[in-house]
Formats: sequence, C-alpha cells, structure tokens
Amino acid sequence: MDMIISSSAALLSARNGITSQVGLLWQQTKAPLIAPLLRILLFVCLALSFMLFVERLYMGIVIAFIKLLRRKPEKNYKWEPMKKDDLELGNSSYPVVLVQIPMYNEKEVYQLSIGAACNLSWPANRIFIQVLDDSTDPAIKALVEKECSRWASKGINIKYEIRDNRKGYKAGALKEGMKHSYVKLCSHVAIFDADFQPEPDFLERAIPFLVHNPEIGLVQARWEFVNADECLMTRMQEISLGYHFTVEQEVGSAIHAFFGFNGRLPNSPKYSFGTAGVWRMSALNEAGGWKDRTTVEDMDLAVRAGLNGWKFVYVGNLKVKNELPSTFKAYRYQQHRWSCGPANLFRKMAMEIATNKKVSVWKKFYLIYSFFFVRKIIAHIVTFILYCVVMPATVFVPEVQVPKWGAIYIPSAITLLNVLGSPRSMYLVVYWILFENVMSLHRTKATFIGLFESGRVNEWIVTEKLGDALKTKMGTKAHKKLRFRVGERVHLLDLFVGLYLWFCGWYDFSFGKSRFHVYLFLQAAAFFVVGFGYVGVFVPNS
Repeated sequence: MDMIISSSAALLSARNGITSQVGLLWQQTKAPLIAPLLRILLFVCLALSFMLFVERLYMGIVIAFIKLLRRKPEKNYKWEPMKKDDLELGNSSYPVVLVQIPMYNEKEVYQLSIGAACNLSWPANRIFIQVLDDSTDPAIKALVEKECSRWASKGINIKYEIRDNRKGYKAGALKEGMKHSYVKLCSHVAIFDADFQPEPDFLERAIPFLVHNPEIGLVQARWEFVNADECLMTRMQEISLGYHFTVEQEVGSAIHAFFGFNGRLPNSPKYSFGTAGVWRMSALNEAGGWKDRTTVEDMDLAVRAGLNGWKFVYVGNLKVKNELPSTFKAYRYQQHRWSCGPANLFRKMAMEIATNKKVSVWKKFYLIYSFFFVRKIIAHIVTFILYCVVMPATVFVPEVQVPKWGAIYIPSAITLLNVLGSPRSMYLVVYWILFENVMSLHRTKATFIGLFESGRVNEWIVTEKLGDALKTKMGTKAHKKLRFRVGERVHLLDLFVGLYLWFCGWYDFSFGKSRFHVYLFLQAAAFFVVGFGYVGVFVPNS
C-alpha cells in the first residue's frame, strides 16, 4: 500500500512538474515573443477589416443615392420595347438569339429549364435553343434527348448537342457549342444553368438594351430563389445573395458599368457562375471566348470583356427563378469553387489588368483593389483569421487588447450593411453571422489554394440541384417534414476549430476579463453543428 501511495505521489509530482515547466515556458515566451506576434497579427487584421468596412460603406452610400435618384437602367440607357407588329410577322428586325443550357446529369431539373427556354416569347425563326448535355449517365441523357425531341415536334428550334469528353467542364461545353454552323447566324447568346427558369418575356426585356446601345456587351438579370424557405441554410444564403444583387451588382453596373457575370462573392457567397444573362456575340468573341483555365470561366470572360471596353448592365427588376443548394455537401463544394476560382483568376490576371491600355486608371483600380482584392481575398481571409483565430487567442494574452471599434463597431456596421438586402431575414442575423464565420474557414482555405495554385485549385463538382425532388419524395407537406442532415459526414477541420474556440471561451470564462466567452461559446457551437453534419436538409433516397 505504501508503495502504491508513493508511486501515486511521484506521478502527481511529475505531472505538477511538467505543468509548472509548461507554465514557466509560457510566461517566459509570452511577453517577448507571443504578445508582439499576436499584436502584429491583430493590427494587420484590423487594418484589413477597416478596408472591408470602407468598401461596404462606400457601396452603401452609392446604393442609397441610386435608390433616392431612382436611377434605373431603362433611364440610363436607351431602351425601347420590341414592336408587337414585328413579333406577329416574324420580322427580321428581331436579332437572332442563341439560348444555351449546359447540363450535367440534371435529372431533377432538366424539364423545368428546357420548358422555360422553349416558352420564351421570341419569333420562332429568330431563336436557337441549344441544350449542351455533358451527362455521364446514359439514362439521363436519353431523358434529356427525348425532352428536346418533344419540343422539336412542337415546332421549337431546339438542338440537342453532346460531346465525347468533359474537357473544360462548363466552359468547354459552351465553347464547343459555339462551333456549330447555325451559331454564326446569331448576334446574341443567352445562357441559363440547368435549374434556371426565365419568364417568357425575358428576351423582350433584355435584348432591347443590346439592340439600342452598341457599347453594351452584357445584360445581367437578378436571381429569384424558389427554395429560400426550404431550411435555415438556404435562408442564410438568401441574406448573403440579397446583398450581392441589391448592392454589389447595382453599384458595379451604375458606377463602373462592370460586374462579374453573375458570380457570387462568397462573403456575400457571391451565386452559380455565369448564368441568367445575355451576351453580345461580338463582345464574347472579341474577349477570346470561353476559357477553362480556372473554375470561374464566366468571371474570366467578364473581366476580359471589361478590359476591352465593353459595358455591362444589371437589370434588378428582371428576375429569373432558380434554386439554392440545400444540402451542406453541395453548398460546401460550391463555396470552394467560388472562393478558389476568383483568387486563382486574380493571380493570373492582376498584371494583365494593371498593364491594360484600353480602360481608365480608375477602372483598373476598381478591378484590382475593390472587385478582386477586397471582395474576393480580404473578405474571406479576414473573417476567419480575425474572428476565429486572432481574437480568441487574445484571451490568453491580456497584454494584447482588441479595441472596441474592431471587436464591436466595425463588425456590427458591416453586418448591418450586409443584411439590408434581405430585410425579411433581419431576425436571423445572429445565425447568419455564426454560419458565415464557419464558412469563412472553408473559403479561406479555398482562397489560399487559388492564390498558390495548389491541391484542388481546378476541382469542379457540379452543384446538386433537387428541383421538385423534395416535394415528390416527401409529399405535399414537405416543408413541414424536412429533417436536418444528421451525422452524414464528420468534418474534422470544423470540429478542431470548434474545440479551439470552446477552449478559448472556457479560459476566458474562468480566468479572463475580456468577456469574449459569450461569443466564443456560440461560435464554437456553430462549428460543432456543422462539424457533425447537422446542417442543410435530408433527402431520402427513395
């Protein structure tokens, strides 16, 4: 017994000794090394956060003036409706339009998109509808081809096009589609992803901008989400995208006549890249056409066309229905692509933009600093590094104090400016903040992959679309029966960050005086929820 007591005492003494040594080492390195390093990181993050705040404030002021002065595209540019007499006669004054619908195993939505395109109000002899099917599932290919044949039998000028490889993914499909002989007859091309459903008057409202204003190269519509209320995750996306469409696209169009061909900016998530817009064919060709050097082929095209002097118009009251990803797996892959792609494109085009001689210095500054650096680099990195790494770490180093303006005022102002685009979701703002901070981990990782061209830089996984799948599989009361996706996959990185934040919160609650623990515990809980897969919806397999 004495030996056991003696061994226990020795073990306890050894543990105390190790703890004392670790504590002594921490005290010896904290002041001369840890504190200065943390202070530098905090200073850099606060500076970047302030840059982001200035950018948001600038856009907020501009959009306020736009709304007060009621500056609409129809007033800023010449716009006259197509004459109905011409429509009845099939008059040649109507330009020939190509409608492209790229698809990849879109079993749930192919009928919706093809049907919407075939119902567009435009003279039948002045439109070509081109379904670009890259599906690898023979059964789905057969269904899509059958649907095209069905509409062709009704007199619709629809073409079903396939290729023997998926080189270049969506960009490759669009590029291949341009090689067909009938495309040479077209002066404009409208592009819709497989889940997008334009209203019948879409072309009648968009094409006049291009017909009457030869300097305009692109007309972009706003997206309207049919499943925004499907689950909490889709509501979070609606908040981010509401800001993107209500503010970012409006400001870019009104002030600079430039914006990304709808790519969502992932702290806003920027959405599906390059869709619900109409290009002037000459602008597209002059810019070099579609390139597959990045996963944001549409943003690539938009930047190149913008550098050639073409103007872009965003029409906020022209809406196209589509759906948001409602499973976390689909959303995570989408966000990786939308964060990695722009960062990689910035790496490839920064010098090209800086040395361009066709546009003004102001526009080049806007592209490099505002469009790319602040919105697509800083917005992701500073959110994660400051609020999930540096600020939590300060609870261990009381010598480093986070100023109130950096911890409360600026984040609050940025948040308020962001949620203005979705007033109906204001009450979800706390959930949105926590969710965006979680997603900033994945966006930051993807941004660095894009900047350094490593790992999954060119990974392309098509965003899963469910269409009416949930309604079909879960009955007419699907919205009441939706279940969270529980434990489908454990995300270790999210769990690790959650543990770090929880430990920081516990330490602050027990020994600290900063009172950050309330935020830290909430943010840790958000990382745990995502880490264990309790986010998004569950879709039955049968």
